[in-house]
Amino acid sequence: MNLHIVALFKFNENYLMEAVELFQKLVRETRKEEGCLQYELIEDNEQKGTFFLIELWESSEHHNSHNGTDHLFEFRKNTSKILTETAQVYKGFKIY
Repeated sequence: MNLHIVALFKFNENYLMEAVELFQKLVRETRKEEGCLQYELIEDNEQKGTFFLIELWESSEHHNSHNGTDHLFEFRKNTSKILTETAQVYKGFKIY
């Protein structure tokens, strides 16, 4: 069963260029992973510094493998200093 994920990130406005560069590397590497069906970066229209990752994984197991990758570890390490709050992550399975 496919796993859908929406992750919400809020960054300090002084670090937006750095945040986008870190996202670009993460997205580029993640899209190469087995089981990654969709991995899109969205910038909020109204709240500067707010971004969403829209993810679709073939299975929970594929997402679990993603959680152990070096590029995700590096992203988390490098963004922890420039986030204004902890990222919010929502996971679910399609109902309809």
